[in-house]
Amino acid sequence: MITGKTIAITRSKEDSEEFIQLITNANAKPISLPTIELVSKGEKIVDEFLHSIKEEDPDFSVFMSSKAVKLLFDTARKVSKYEKLQLAVANTVVIAVGPKTKAALEAEGIRVAHMPNRFSSVGVGEVFTRLNAEGKKVIIPRSGASTPFLAQLLEKIGLLVKEIYLYDVCSFRDTSQWNEFRELFANNKVDGIVFTSASSVNAFFDIMLMDADKETLLQNLRMSKIVAIGPFTADELKKFGTEPIVSGVHTVPGAFETIKNCFC
Repeated sequence: MITGKTIAITRSKEDSEEFIQLITNANAKPISLPTIELVSKGEKIVDEFLHSIKEEDPDFSVFMSSKAVKLLFDTARKVSKYEKLQLAVANTVVIAVGPKTKAALEAEGIRVAHMPNRFSSVGVGEVFTRLNAEGKKVIIPRSGASTPFLAQLLEKIGLLVKEIYLYDVCSFRDTSQWNEFRELFANNKVDGIVFTSASSVNAFFDIMLMDADKETLLQNLRMSKIVAIGPFTADELKKFGTEPIVSGVHTVPGAFETIKNCFC
Protein backbone atom coordinates (compact mmCIF):
# COMPACT_ATOMS: atom_id res chain seq x y z
CA MET A 1 0.00 0.00 0.00
CA ILE A 2 1.26 3.46 -0.89
CA THR A 3 -0.76 4.99 1.98
CA GLY A 4 1.55 6.90 4.33
CA LYS A 5 4.55 6.70 1.99
CA THR A 6 6.68 9.72 1.07
CA ILE A 7 7.18 10.01 -2.68
CA ALA A 8 9.34 12.64 -4.42
CA ILE A 9 9.18 13.76 -8.05
CA THR A 10 11.92 15.64 -9.89
CA ARG A 11 9.74 18.57 -10.91
CA SER A 12 8.83 21.93 -9.42
CA LYS A 13 5.59 22.25 -7.46
CA GLU A 14 4.08 24.17 -10.36
CA ASP A 15 4.95 21.43 -12.87
CA SER A 16 3.92 18.55 -10.62
CA GLU A 17 0.38 19.55 -9.69
CA GLU A 18 -1.08 16.42 -11.29
CA PHE A 19 1.37 14.18 -9.44
CA ILE A 20 0.74 15.95 -6.12
CA GLN A 21 -3.00 15.43 -6.55
CA LEU A 22 -2.58 11.73 -7.36
CA ILE A 23 -0.26 11.11 -4.41
CA THR A 24 -2.42 13.13 -2.01
CA ASN A 25 -5.57 11.26 -3.10
CA ALA A 26 -3.72 8.03 -2.32
CA ASN A 27 -3.11 9.30 1.24
CA ALA A 28 0.63 9.53 0.68
CA LYS A 29 2.99 12.50 1.00
CA PRO A 30 4.34 14.17 -2.18
CA ILE A 31 7.59 16.13 -2.35
CA SER A 32 8.41 18.29 -5.38
CA LEU A 33 12.08 18.67 -6.28
CA PRO A 34 12.75 21.43 -8.82
CA THR A 35 15.77 20.00 -10.63
CA ILE A 36 16.25 22.02 -13.79
CA GLU A 37 15.88 25.57 -15.05
CA LEU A 38 15.27 26.51 -18.66
CA VAL A 39 17.71 28.95 -20.19
CA SER A 40 16.07 30.44 -23.27
CA LYS A 41 18.21 31.17 -26.29
CA GLY A 42 16.43 34.52 -26.45
CA GLU A 43 14.09 36.33 -28.79
CA LYS A 44 15.99 35.05 -31.84
CA ILE A 45 14.30 31.65 -31.48
CA VAL A 46 11.11 32.99 -33.10
CA ASP A 47 12.94 34.42 -36.11
CA GLU A 48 14.98 31.23 -36.43
CA PHE A 49 11.84 29.11 -36.38
CA LEU A 50 10.01 31.32 -38.88
CA HIS A 51 13.07 31.45 -41.16
CA SER A 52 13.31 27.64 -41.10
CA ILE A 53 9.61 27.33 -41.93
CA LYS A 54 10.06 29.68 -44.90
CA GLU A 55 13.27 28.06 -46.17
CA GLU A 56 12.49 24.40 -45.48
CA ASP A 57 8.70 24.48 -46.09
CA PRO A 58 8.19 21.50 -43.74
CA ASP A 59 5.22 19.19 -44.08
CA PHE A 60 5.15 18.40 -40.34
CA SER A 61 6.03 20.05 -37.05
CA VAL A 62 6.65 17.92 -33.97
CA PHE A 63 6.43 19.27 -30.41
CA MET A 64 8.10 17.12 -27.76
CA SER A 65 7.14 19.10 -24.64
CA SER A 66 4.63 21.63 -23.39
CA LYS A 67 7.60 23.76 -22.26
CA ALA A 68 8.79 24.12 -25.85
CA VAL A 69 5.29 25.20 -26.92
CA LYS A 70 4.95 27.75 -24.12
CA LEU A 71 8.42 29.22 -24.60
CA LEU A 72 8.07 29.59 -28.37
CA PHE A 73 4.62 31.19 -28.27
CA ASP A 74 5.33 33.38 -25.23
CA THR A 75 8.45 34.71 -26.94
CA ALA A 76 6.46 35.35 -30.12
CA ARG A 77 3.97 37.43 -28.11
CA LYS A 78 6.83 39.45 -26.66
CA VAL A 79 8.26 40.30 -30.11
CA SER A 80 4.83 40.89 -31.71
CA LYS A 81 5.08 37.89 -34.03
CA TYR A 82 2.46 35.71 -32.41
CA GLU A 83 0.01 35.59 -35.32
CA LYS A 84 2.82 34.97 -37.79
CA LEU A 85 4.07 32.07 -35.69
CA GLN A 86 0.57 30.69 -35.19
CA LEU A 87 -0.03 30.71 -38.97
CA ALA A 88 3.35 29.15 -39.70
CA VAL A 89 2.73 26.24 -37.29
CA ALA A 90 -0.89 25.81 -38.44
CA ASN A 91 0.29 25.41 -42.04
CA THR A 92 2.08 22.21 -41.05
CA VAL A 93 0.65 18.90 -39.91
CA VAL A 94 1.17 19.14 -36.15
CA ILE A 95 2.19 16.20 -33.98
CA ALA A 96 2.26 16.41 -30.17
CA VAL A 97 4.20 13.82 -28.18
CA GLY A 98 1.55 13.55 -25.45
CA PRO A 99 -1.63 14.98 -23.93
CA LYS A 100 0.04 17.82 -21.99
CA THR A 101 1.84 19.04 -25.10
CA LYS A 102 -1.36 18.65 -27.13
CA ALA A 103 -3.27 20.76 -24.61
CA ALA A 104 -0.57 23.46 -24.69
CA LEU A 105 -0.79 23.66 -28.50
CA GLU A 106 -4.58 23.77 -28.49
CA ALA A 107 -4.43 26.61 -25.95
CA GLU A 108 -2.54 28.56 -28.62
CA GLY A 109 -5.23 27.82 -31.22
CA ILE A 110 -3.21 25.09 -32.95
CA ARG A 111 -4.99 21.96 -34.18
CA VAL A 112 -3.05 18.80 -33.36
CA ALA A 113 -3.42 16.23 -36.11
CA HIS A 114 -1.67 13.30 -34.44
CA MET A 115 -0.61 12.11 -31.00
CA PRO A 116 1.16 8.76 -30.59
CA ASN A 117 -0.18 5.91 -28.49
CA ARG A 118 3.20 5.79 -26.78
CA PHE A 119 4.11 9.26 -25.52
CA SER A 120 7.75 9.09 -26.52
CA SER A 121 10.20 9.47 -29.41
CA VAL A 122 9.48 5.87 -30.39
CA GLY A 123 5.76 6.67 -30.43
CA VAL A 124 6.38 9.65 -32.73
CA GLY A 125 8.33 7.34 -35.02
CA GLU A 126 5.38 4.94 -35.07
CA VAL A 127 3.07 7.78 -36.15
CA PHE A 128 5.32 8.65 -39.09
CA THR A 129 5.60 4.99 -40.08
CA ARG A 130 1.80 4.73 -40.24
CA LEU A 131 1.65 7.94 -42.29
CA ASN A 132 4.08 6.60 -44.92
CA ALA A 133 5.91 9.94 -44.67
CA GLU A 134 9.13 8.97 -46.44
CA GLY A 135 10.65 11.98 -48.21
CA LYS A 136 8.59 14.50 -46.20
CA LYS A 137 10.12 17.34 -44.20
CA VAL A 138 9.69 17.82 -40.45
CA ILE A 139 10.68 20.62 -38.07
CA ILE A 140 11.18 19.96 -34.35
CA PRO A 141 11.53 22.88 -31.88
CA ARG A 142 13.08 21.49 -28.68
CA SER A 143 15.71 21.61 -25.95
CA GLY A 144 19.40 21.89 -26.73
CA ALA A 145 19.90 19.09 -24.19
CA SER A 146 17.83 16.63 -26.22
CA THR A 147 19.40 13.40 -27.38
CA PRO A 148 19.79 12.81 -31.16
CA PHE A 149 17.61 9.69 -30.94
CA LEU A 150 14.42 11.19 -32.42
CA ALA A 151 16.16 12.90 -35.35
CA GLN A 152 18.10 9.73 -36.14
CA LEU A 153 14.95 7.61 -35.92
CA LEU A 154 13.00 9.88 -38.27
CA GLU A 155 15.88 10.03 -40.72
CA LYS A 156 15.95 6.22 -40.79
CA ILE A 157 12.24 6.27 -41.63
CA GLY A 158 13.13 8.56 -44.54
CA LEU A 159 12.17 12.02 -43.31
CA LEU A 160 14.21 15.19 -43.73
CA VAL A 161 14.63 16.57 -40.20
CA LYS A 162 15.31 20.12 -39.02
CA GLU A 163 15.71 20.67 -35.27
CA ILE A 164 15.45 24.15 -33.73
CA TYR A 165 16.97 24.47 -30.26
CA LEU A 166 14.87 26.86 -28.18
CA TYR A 167 16.56 26.54 -24.81
CA ASP A 168 19.24 24.84 -22.75
CA VAL A 169 18.82 23.40 -19.27
CA CYS A 170 20.89 23.83 -16.12
CA SER A 171 20.62 22.49 -12.57
CA PHE A 172 18.18 24.39 -10.35
CA ARG A 173 20.10 27.00 -8.42
CA ASP A 174 17.90 27.71 -5.37
CA THR A 175 18.30 24.37 -3.62
CA SER A 176 16.80 25.64 -0.33
CA GLN A 177 13.57 24.01 -1.57
CA TRP A 178 15.34 20.66 -1.18
CA ASN A 179 15.95 20.98 2.58
CA GLU A 180 13.03 18.81 3.71
CA PHE A 181 13.89 16.16 1.13
CA ARG A 182 17.56 16.12 2.13
CA GLU A 183 16.71 15.53 5.79
CA LEU A 184 14.19 12.77 5.07
CA PHE A 185 16.46 11.16 2.49
CA ALA A 186 19.45 11.11 4.83
CA ASN A 187 17.30 9.24 7.36
CA ASN A 188 15.94 6.77 4.76
CA LYS A 189 12.44 8.22 5.05
CA VAL A 190 11.88 8.81 1.33
CA ASP A 191 10.03 5.74 0.08
CA GLY A 192 10.12 6.50 -3.63
CA ILE A 193 11.44 8.93 -6.22
CA VAL A 194 10.03 9.50 -9.71
CA PHE A 195 12.52 10.82 -12.25
CA THR A 196 10.88 12.60 -15.16
CA SER A 197 13.71 13.22 -17.66
CA ALA A 198 17.36 12.50 -18.35
CA SER A 199 18.11 16.17 -17.57
CA SER A 200 16.43 15.86 -14.18
CA VAL A 201 18.58 12.81 -13.39
CA ASN A 202 21.80 14.73 -14.04
CA ALA A 203 20.57 17.74 -12.08
CA PHE A 204 19.48 15.54 -9.15
CA PHE A 205 22.98 14.10 -8.83
CA ASP A 206 24.59 17.54 -9.31
CA ILE A 207 22.51 18.95 -6.47
CA MET A 208 22.74 15.99 -4.08
CA LEU A 209 26.49 15.54 -4.56
CA MET A 210 27.02 19.05 -3.21
CA ASP A 211 26.40 17.60 0.27
CA ALA A 212 27.14 13.88 0.03
CA ASP A 213 29.65 11.54 -1.53
CA LYS A 214 28.45 9.31 -4.35
CA GLU A 215 28.61 6.04 -2.43
CA THR A 216 26.49 7.39 0.44
CA LEU A 217 24.03 8.83 -2.06
CA LEU A 218 23.72 5.51 -3.88
CA GLN A 219 23.29 3.62 -0.60
CA ASN A 220 20.40 5.88 0.34
CA LEU A 221 18.88 5.58 -3.12
CA ARG A 222 18.86 1.79 -2.76
CA MET A 223 16.52 2.26 0.21
CA SER A 224 13.93 3.95 -2.06
CA LYS A 225 11.88 2.74 -5.00
CA ILE A 226 13.26 4.50 -8.08
CA VAL A 227 10.92 4.98 -11.06
CA ALA A 228 11.94 6.40 -14.43
CA ILE A 229 9.18 7.92 -16.53
CA GLY A 230 10.68 6.39 -19.69
CA PRO A 231 13.62 4.42 -21.12
CA PHE A 232 15.93 7.40 -21.77
CA THR A 233 15.49 8.54 -18.17
CA ALA A 234 16.19 4.99 -17.03
CA ASP A 235 19.36 4.81 -19.15
CA GLU A 236 20.62 8.01 -17.52
CA LEU A 237 19.92 6.63 -14.05
CA LYS A 238 21.81 3.43 -14.86
CA LYS A 239 24.90 5.52 -15.70
CA PHE A 240 24.94 6.55 -12.03
CA GLY A 241 24.73 2.96 -10.81
CA THR A 242 21.01 2.71 -10.02
CA GLU A 243 18.49 0.11 -11.20
CA PRO A 244 15.24 1.98 -11.88
CA ILE A 245 11.83 0.59 -12.64
CA VAL A 246 10.61 1.96 -15.98
CA SER A 247 7.05 3.23 -16.24
CA GLY A 248 5.09 1.34 -18.89
CA VAL A 249 3.20 4.50 -19.83
CA HIS A 250 5.56 7.47 -20.18
CA THR A 251 3.39 10.05 -18.41
CA VAL A 252 3.02 11.30 -14.85
CA PRO A 253 -0.14 9.19 -14.25
CA GLY A 254 1.72 6.22 -15.71
CA ALA A 255 4.69 6.81 -13.38
CA PHE A 256 2.28 7.18 -10.45
CA GLU A 257 0.67 3.81 -11.23
CA THR A 258 4.13 2.25 -11.51
CA ILE A 259 5.35 3.51 -8.15
CA LYS A 260 2.02 2.71 -6.51
CA ASN A 261 2.37 -0.88 -7.69
CA CYS A 262 5.83 -1.04 -6.09
CA PHE A 263 4.15 -1.05 -2.67
CA CYS A 264 1.44 -3.62 -3.37
